[in-house]
Amino acid sequence: MKIKVLLVDDEQEFVEALAQRLETRGLSVISAYSGEEALDRIKNEFVDVVVLDMVMPGRDGIQTMLEIKELKPLVEVILLTGQGTLESAVKALEKGAFYYLFKPTEMKDLLENIANAYKRKTEHEERIRQAEIKRILFVAAQV
Repeated sequence: MKIKVLLVDDEQEFVEALAQRLETRGLSVISAYSGEEALDRIKNEFVDVVVLDMVMPGRDGIQTMLEIKELKPLVEVILLTGQGTLESAVKALEKGAFYYLFKPTEMKDLLENIANAYKRKTEHEERIRQAEIKRILFVAAQV
């Protein structure tokens, strides 16, 4: 199964170029050009990992990430910015970002972080499935 990535940035040319590069490397990519559009995509489509620009008109990356996490807590978010500081990176990580990358980023670094974020998401999903199986077996044993 392909990793499904939601790519969010207000720079349309950047999104299109990066989406093409990610798809060439075997990922499935959907795009959004604002925080609002990203939230609509998250509500209506299955997504594993979000690569999200920090600075956008309207909702910024942190606010968008918090709303994504509220809707889909297991979706991992990688923040990407050309205007970041160490303080903003720390704040993002404290609030739940999987990772924080500075533009321009090396493709291998981005791909590695997407793969690691996907791995963490699938591990969380598996732990939840195992806990549910144990709960069902416990309830069945009580009957």
